[in-house]
Amino acid sequence: MTDITAIYNGKKISQLPEDLFIPPEYLRIILEEFEGPLDLLLYLIKKQNIDITDLPIFPITEQYMSYISIMEEMHFELASDYLVMASTLTEIKSRLLLPADAEDEEEDDPRASLIKRLLEYQKYKNASEKLETLPRNYRISM
Repeated sequence: MTDITAIYNGKKISQLPEDLFIPPEYLRIILEEFEGPLDLLLYLIKKQNIDITDLPIFPITEQYMSYISIMEEMHFELASDYLVMASTLTEIKSRLLLPADAEDEEEDDPRASLIKRLLEYQKYKNASEKLETLPRNYRISM
């Protein structure tokens, strides 16, 4: 059995049988839910009502890696962008675990660059969602 939280026939289940067949087109839908690794990361942050500026790298990295593992278990070809983000999260996590030298204390928070990217991505994603709500004729005239 594989541990996955899902809803089946309106009931929440946490384990799916190993011999369960999931057609590849459904896996594509799952991946298409996210428009890239930043979108997945933003989803994980919003899901837990976490403040982006105070990004708890350890639980977010765990969840992100869990998502990657599920995709690998389902033999889904991972886009390199998702793997790059996984390695970025792991690097940040390892930098936070290392003891800081006196001269390193002046360095920025290792999460700062990622937080900046997430905030910028969120801004454009919100703008895109607002544009989608506009009537089609109005969008064309803009």
